[in-house]
Amino acid sequence: MAKKKQKEDTGLFKGVFMAYSILILHVVLVAAVGCLIFFFRGVTQYMTWIFAGCSCLVIFSAYYFFRRIRNEGNMLRETLNSPVFEGKAIEISFLGGFASVQIGDTGNTPPLIGGNSFEPSRQLEDPATVRVRELKTLAHLLEKDLITLDEYNQTKQQLFRNAG
Repeated sequence: MAKKKQKEDTGLFKGVFMAYSILILHVVLVAAVGCLIFFFRGVTQYMTWIFAGCSCLVIFSAYYFFRRIRNEGNMLRETLNSPVFEGKAIEISFLGGFASVQIGDTGNTPPLIGGNSFEPSRQLEDPATVRVRELKTLAHLLEKDLITLDEYNQTKQQLFRNAG
């Protein structure tokens, strides 16, 4: 009998707790809706000021960018007139390489990108790219019957062992 009464008390407590939780969540919901109404009312009421502020920010940043480019342009012009760059193509990258501009002769000479002016810059290959290229070459040799299947398998295993 005591267990039954304890279960009823626990069930009653859970029910009351659930009712209070639902009531509190409704109050929070009404408060959140009220805050949203005030926020959007404020946004719509001050939309012209918000637009004007954003416009001023865009104009200021455009002016700053233009002034900086103009100053850098003078230095760039002086640099390009240097005898070191005569007859060479120069590539200038903006936004981390997203956009690039090539200045100068774009004939057979490779673009000059910093460093040694007599040798084009070289980029190291990713090991995975090298492995894929070697596997393609190996498969091509097998297709042309220039190597045997045993040689192919042995070389392939060496490539995979060197990768790991």
